[in-house]
Amino acid sequence: MKHELPSLSYQDRIHQELDKLGISLELISAKKLPFYAEADELTVAETDANGREFQMTPATADAWHAMKQAAADDGIVLEVVSAFRSIERQIEIIQYKLERYMPIEKILTLSAPPGYSEHHTGRAIDINTPGCMATEEEFHDTAAYRWLCTHAGRFGFTLSYPRDNQLGFIYEPWHWCYQPDQA
Repeated sequence: MKHELPSLSYQDRIHQELDKLGISLELISAKKLPFYAEADELTVAETDANGREFQMTPATADAWHAMKQAAADDGIVLEVVSAFRSIERQIEIIQYKLERYMPIEKILTLSAPPGYSEHHTGRAIDINTPGCMATEEEFHDTAAYRWLCTHAGRFGFTLSYPRDNQLGFIYEPWHWCYQPDQA
């Protein structure tokens, strides 16, 4: 009879990956980063012109479609540039930056470590509009951003990382999370 090792718990797996990346739990604790589990249920909310699929929780997808349509009715084009991200994808993002010799302290102002990204929840969306570089602060100066500031709450979306946010991330005017109980 073969003896199988017990599988690692989700949190133990995250801790193991953080250790491999050289990210201490003390650093995460000092930043007061909230822990996020991966979504249990996802749906393809959109597919872009290149065939890239963007997954969200079903409720997030419904709210996104309603918000996107309302914006379109007001002459504003909203596009998804990122949505659900797996633990593996978050690891790749951090590894890519480490391979370019970016210090971990700098990386953690730009990207959340695996296990600590809102994108794991399937409720976070990075939004852009035509004519704007994706995931750049210039999104702040667009009509789309102004529209989101005025209307996103009606659809349950909140801006996650305003200027000088308590988690120490850079200002991300493009990053919105479906949190209907907080909008």
